[in-house]
Amino acid sequence: MDRNTIIEYKSSFDSIATFIEGEYKEQVEIWFARDLQAVLGYSRWENFQTAIKRAVESCHSQGINIDDHFREVTKTITLGNGGVREVQDYMLTRYACYLIAQNGDPRKEQVAFAQSYFAVQTRKAELIEERLKHLSRLETRDKLRASEKQLSQNIYERGVDDKGFGRIRSKGDAVLFGGHTTEDMKRRLGVKDNRPLADFLPTLTIAAKNLATEMTNYNVENKDLYGERAITTEHMQNNESVRKMLGDRGIKPEELPPAEDIKKLERRVASEQKKIEKTSAKLPKIKKE
Repeated sequence: MDRNTIIEYKSSFDSIATFIEGEYKEQVEIWFARDLQAVLGYSRWENFQTAIKRAVESCHSQGINIDDHFREVTKTITLGNGGVREVQDYMLTRYACYLIAQNGDPRKEQVAFAQSYFAVQTRKAELIEERLKHLSRLETRDKLRASEKQLSQNIYERGVDDKGFGRIRSKGDAVLFGGHTTEDMKRRLGVKDNRPLADFLPTLTIAAKNLATEMTNYNVENKDLYGERAITTEHMQNNESVRKMLGDRGIKPEELPPAEDIKKLERRVASEQKKIEKTSAKLPKIKKE
């Protein structure tokens, strides 16, 4: 997601926020679900209600008072013929909006943006952008884990053991990194022997490794390759193709600087998520007549 798109989405989400007076006369920032539906890219209220219901269930499962963050209200809308009609709506806190984004359609770019927009306690675009980059790196690393697990299963069924898998992956790395082996790259980047190299690679390099691995998985299955030699050749060729593609754009993977330890990033993001509910303002209690 580029900077201009982030600023555009931020402006849309900022514009629908409003404030009400809290229980102690403080200003509580809230959003209405009907407005949120539009900026999240949902055309049908019925589909958006599914995300709301999942968010409410998530809130309840965590032992958090639903009424502090979700409140059903009625809104009057003007119809095309000039008439008016009352419709269901919800008053939502920042935390409620975050849970809705977490339970929304992950294919929608607006939903991915909203997960970070409502997670950070600031309106600064650069901090939202930074969190989006962190989540992108975590997601890309998860994809590589999944594709390597699939490759391990594929080659095990084709006569290659765990040690053979390690050799195949290492030879693929050597091609991708211009002749530098996995061990060479660990030394260059200061990675301990017992840690995966990918945990310290930037998002671009992780994505490159994943693409080459996915290509290998595809061809191993579709060409029905068997044995370590044939699969090694396939994996090296795929890494060579990915390296050439990067080289055409002036990128040499071995020259990219290391990134933050993915484990530290995972812990920090998890810690931030635990704090979202605590730092989110709560809806005032309904006054009894």
